[in-house]
Amino acid sequence: MIGILGGMGTHAGIDFCNKLAQLNKGKTDQQNPQFILYNKSDVPARTKNLKKYNKVLASLYRGCVLLKKNNCKFISIPCNTAHYWYDDLQNKIKIPIINMPEEVFKYCKRRYKKNSKIGILGTEGTLKTGIYSKFFNKSFELIEPNKFFQRKYVNTTIKLVKEGNIQKAEKTIKPAIRHLIKKGSKSIILGCTELPLALQKNKLPKNFIDANLILAIASMKKYKSF
Repeated sequence: MIGILGGMGTHAGIDFCNKLAQLNKGKTDQQNPQFILYNKSDVPARTKNLKKYNKVLASLYRGCVLLKKNNCKFISIPCNTAHYWYDDLQNKIKIPIINMPEEVFKYCKRRYKKNSKIGILGTEGTLKTGIYSKFFNKSFELIEPNKFFQRKYVNTTIKLVKEGNIQKAEKTIKPAIRHLIKKGSKSIILGCTELPLALQKNKLPKNFIDANLILAIASMKKYKSF
């Protein structure tokens, strides 16, 4: 059974579940993966609470414990910023947790040449904590938006998706995408699980990397290994 620690945000957790179903393509109910989604919406806001490390860690850990008690064999967390707490969380819980930024890195390493310029869009917390750069910096040039584009367009888009205003979010993120392309990005990581939802009306171009989808692919692979 897959344990999904969601609620960060709710729309992203549901999107992750939908991706699992679409990847599996089960013809009957019985052919679909078994999973538990714990929509733990009371986890403190990750970016705002980076300095309250232990408070967030304790909340994430309680969520993982509940999933483990319900016979989940491993855990997926469809929230990029939450992976700032990954190492301590994995040390405390004795079942595997899939590391989303690491899975995205493995995906990019298989598909892109060394030193390629790869853009990333995510929360300020994701960028500030280096959860992607620690994997990418030795192999790729990771391109981040400047502070103006981050705050005016990326942060606003994430907020709009959390509020359910997808139509406005789709328009809001576009200047940030153009900004990364102008800076030389050959591909762009959607490194916040809200961002693919802002672009879901149109099929994502091949140069867009959906971190939530990559997590779902890794989760299905692990699920089928049991």
